[in-house]
Amino acid sequence: MPERTPDLFASAGGPAAGRHVYTVTEITAGIKEILEAGFANVWVEGEVSNFNTSGAGHWYFSLKDRLDGQEAILSAAIFNRATRDVKFKIENGLKVICFGSLNVYPPHGKYSLIVEKIEPKGIGSLQLALEQLKKKLEKQGLFAPEHKRPIPYLPARIGVVTSATGAAIKDILKVLDRRFRDTHIIVSPVRVQGDGAREDIASAINDFNRFNEGVGPSDRVEVLIVGRGGGSIEDLWAFNEEIVARAIYDSRIPVVSAVGHERDVTIADLVADVRAATPSVAAELVIPRKEDLREKIRDLCARLGQDFSDIVRAQANDLQDLVHRLRTSIVHGWELDAGRLSASVKKLELLNPAAVIPEYAARITDRARQIYVRMNHLVSLKDSQLRGTVEKLASLNPLNILARGYSVTFRSSDGTILKDAAAVKAGELLRTRLHKGEIISSVTEVRDNGRS
Repeated sequence: MPERTPDLFASAGGPAAGRHVYTVTEITAGIKEILEAGFANVWVEGEVSNFNTSGAGHWYFSLKDRLDGQEAILSAAIFNRATRDVKFKIENGLKVICFGSLNVYPPHGKYSLIVEKIEPKGIGSLQLALEQLKKKLEKQGLFAPEHKRPIPYLPARIGVVTSATGAAIKDILKVLDRRFRDTHIIVSPVRVQGDGAREDIASAINDFNRFNEGVGPSDRVEVLIVGRGGGSIEDLWAFNEEIVARAIYDSRIPVVSAVGHERDVTIADLVADVRAATPSVAAELVIPRKEDLREKIRDLCARLGQDFSDIVRAQANDLQDLVHRLRTSIVHGWELDAGRLSASVKKLELLNPAAVIPEYAARITDRARQIYVRMNHLVSLKDSQLRGTVEKLASLNPLNILARGYSVTFRSSDGTILKDAAAVKAGELLRTRLHKGEIISSVTEVRDNGRS
């Protein structure tokens, strides 16, 4: 680059003329010097388009506007050291006002606006960031009523997340001491504004939950008060951070949010289980006044005594009624039992064995006589029948035929009765049955029809 940048806008002709041919480098260097000197620390208004980010954390986009039907576009960039200060989300179509300086990049011959500050047009950047985060968290259900948990009544241990030196902790402790001095208070001091405040608050909430995991039920913190005193939106901004909102949402301990004054509403208030207008109100919501409790107990005792008297009176009336009914029931039962006993006595008299035995004895004697007569008749009849049968058998008895001189001959070997002489052979032994005794004989000769 020459020691003195030529005047690019000087007339081409003139007394000191002589043709001068510029190099591309000279032209670019001259433009760079003029633009960067003439457009340093400027405010530029436009609409965001083509927004994108780089891996190094830089943001690149274009600013555009339309005037008299013509559109103009200016390239812009926000380097990562400046993006950390941007509270809202940059989106295409968003109208913004940027503060920065023009920069010319000689290798490409292009210029762009290097932005140091950016804010939405018509609304503060913090307010826009707040609205954007509200929409995001509401869509994800962090404000949903069904997620809200009730605050325990008369908790034994209360956790407080706030500054150790602010007015909020003094107000909270003062109210708690006045209302119920015996309550155990655990304070986790944190930064409530500035760098690191959001991390401090979220970590304190998480620490209380981890503490509860390591102790028994009787030692656990039952409710948390998270908040600070009033201030500007910048002062309260730590309670509008997403990390704090998620810590409250994920807390297993019910959270009472107490940020600022009644008119101040932060995202922490929207996520918390209960929102208190001020830190003092939060303490009043968490702990009832001891005198109110005593008065309530006295009232309950009086009502209990009255209810007990009413119950005793009613029970006494019921007892008298039951006694009367019992007496009536007993008398009626006696009367019924007496009637049943009388009827049973009459039945027993009718069924008395002493009365019925003579009658049944007479019946038995008569039946025995009848049986005796019938048995004698039956025996006579059967005897007559038996005699007839014996006579018939006697007439048919073969032995009686033998008595008339007949005999029966058997083969000795197998006891066969012989009916034909041809059935035996000479030499066989025969056994002949007579009316009296038997004869054993040997066949010497067999004659068949007169033939030997």
